[in-house]
Amino acid sequence: MGDKYLSTSELPFCKGCGHHLVARNTEKALEAIGLNPLDVILVTDIGCHGIIDRKFHTHTVHGLHGRSVALAAGITLGLNNPSKKVIVYIGDGGATIGLQHLIEAAHRNFDMTVIIHNNMLYGMTGGQASGLTPCGFKTTTSPEGKPYSGYDLCRKANNVGASYARRIIGTGDYSGHLAEAFETEGFSLLEVMEICPSYGVKFNPDRKLTEIIEQADLKVKLYSNQIRKRYQVHLRDNPISLFKEKNEIEIEFHSELKDTFSLILSGSAGGGVQLATELFAQAAIASGLDVSKKGNYPVTVGTGFSSSDIIVSPDPILFTGVKDPDVVIIVSKDGLEHCRAVIERMKNGLLIIDENIDTPITGAEVLKHDFHGIAGARSAALYALFFYLHRNPVIPVDALVSALGKSGISDKVDLDMLLNFKIE
Repeated sequence: MGDKYLSTSELPFCKGCGHHLVARNTEKALEAIGLNPLDVILVTDIGCHGIIDRKFHTHTVHGLHGRSVALAAGITLGLNNPSKKVIVYIGDGGATIGLQHLIEAAHRNFDMTVIIHNNMLYGMTGGQASGLTPCGFKTTTSPEGKPYSGYDLCRKANNVGASYARRIIGTGDYSGHLAEAFETEGFSLLEVMEICPSYGVKFNPDRKLTEIIEQADLKVKLYSNQIRKRYQVHLRDNPISLFKEKNEIEIEFHSELKDTFSLILSGSAGGGVQLATELFAQAAIASGLDVSKKGNYPVTVGTGFSSSDIIVSPDPILFTGVKDPDVVIIVSKDGLEHCRAVIERMKNGLLIIDENIDTPITGAEVLKHDFHGIAGARSAALYALFFYLHRNPVIPVDALVSALGKSGISDKVDLDMLLNFKIE
């Protein structure tokens, strides 16, 4: 064997470790099917198996413990190219940690080959039992023998629809099985049974690998070999490039604002609060101001309150929280209940509230207006912002009109209604 895939004949594993054979047989299988090393992406994670990646001439990616399948899923989906081969090396400990990643990858038939180095314990961290440790096998955390059986990953992969799943004993030349797995379309899994020469042999000195496998009722066989179409990514037409220049907002207006100003707009879900404050924020930026915007709403975004804190300032904003707002605008009862404590705490400032809502106790000046009655539930929040700007143009009204026009929704709102009302 040459050095096409492996850079050295000196591998970094303990003497007698089955990981040597996994690497050697991988090399032989890749040679047999004629893959270019630069068409191969080897993904490893924490564990003894993972120290091999720097010895391969292929592309290699090393991730967190148990995350190699998840990483490989992202790689194969990003490549979306069946001429590239994504191979995952993972130990039985990593497979335990990332079990759901593995099951999901098999279920969705992501195009990759997962090779489990199953030496039946966490070898790198001291010989603890993993989820794949068979019943009766002794480890540092099960000195009397593990009292229950381990996961049968080949059976699980088969049950969720893996194209290929096979368990083998990790001795001799099994490159043919690896080549078979590599050439399978979609998800393939090869579980290589080994015994750790450091901890496995030490704690189970009189047991043979084949005997352990047999007593654990782990069948050495082909579990799945079916034709399934690999998972394919459906590409969007004309996607926006992540490397495109920033979507900068040009300064087209001028604000007379001299000090930092804060505003809370609060209403109900579906009432356009977040959109209205987003447009306000864009208008403020277009007026040369610094802006922070923070949305508040329940996890169930379709119900309850929807509130947004806005800070605008001619100076850099170093903290986004609004503790004592200059203005609070309330357009629904949900919004009032969310902001009631803030409003009752206000000793000055301005409260603008829909006239159909009871006014809470507050030290703020109060203005009432029929936002809902005039603009309707979906436009009341935006209407309320125009209402305020007509009274106190902290940013030019034209800047908000411009932001609305650029948003692409201007044809869905009554601009005349937003701009023409009697200021009390």
